[in-house]
Amino acid sequence: MVPAILRPFPELRTERSVPYSMTGFGTAEGPVAGGRMRVEIRTVNHRHFNPSLKLSHELTALEGELRERLRRDFDRGHVSVLAHWAESPERQAAGFTVNVERARAVAQALRDLQRQIGVPGDVDLGLVVRQPEVITSARDEAPTVEWADLEPVVAEAIASCKAMRRREGQVLADELRHRLAQLEAAAAVIAARAPGRLVRERDRLRQSVTQLLDGRTVDEQRLVQELAFLADKLDITEELVRFGAHLAACRDALAKDQPVGKQLGFLAQELGREVNTMGAKGNDAEIVQQVIAMKGELEKFREQLENLE
Repeated sequence: MVPAILRPFPELRTERSVPYSMTGFGTAEGPVAGGRMRVEIRTVNHRHFNPSLKLSHELTALEGELRERLRRDFDRGHVSVLAHWAESPERQAAGFTVNVERARAVAQALRDLQRQIGVPGDVDLGLVVRQPEVITSARDEAPTVEWADLEPVVAEAIASCKAMRRREGQVLADELRHRLAQLEAAAAVIAARAPGRLVRERDRLRQSVTQLLDGRTVDEQRLVQELAFLADKLDITEELVRFGAHLAACRDALAKDQPVGKQLGFLAQELGREVNTMGAKGNDAEIVQQVIAMKGELEKFREQLENLE
């Protein structure tokens, strides 16, 4: 049975919501500007929100809206987005325009020049059309993409990615709860062992003092003072209470349907601090063994937190 000292906050909620992993993949495809656009989103762990966008050049102007949309759904992680045409939209065919007035003016100017310098021959069409501004080429026009057209495809890809992150988050949460249960069990052993350790220390100190005095009278008042000082020095009740509070806070965080990785990282540091203090005050082989086991569990706990949003 877990000592009551390890459950100081029974009122904390215990429903099993699911935090999100930072690892995920999602894809979507839909009609955009007369073609079909494909959006792929890959996410991996990162301390901060770190987007990386690879977009078709028609989408360059929408980069700001896309970043803001991603920020709404991803709190942390390296988010890679690839958006390209699955089916290119029809473009206006390339062509050319003829400036007839310019062509007439060029032809007349060439004839005038011919008469002035006395050069024989005819002014042909090929010579006229090679002159500047007579024929102007028209380039293909790229399609104009509006954010309102692209956003539904992006939203679908985000939803697909988050669904995967949620499934992985469930596995991570279960693993973290298992580690918390292991920590709680070790703390329960320490809590049960601690009172007897103080009694043993008291008896050891009394025996040592008696041997040192070699039959002389023991100053009971001084001995009681020393025993009280030793008991206060070795007492780990406060550490166990704080440790239990941190365990409860971790479970409460895992019950939230929101980013909790940073909060759990802070709580893991606090748990480690209490474990180190219990180890320093332990002065007992069994307690020291449990402290070593707890440090191992905490290390595994921190490793899993690296992937939690």
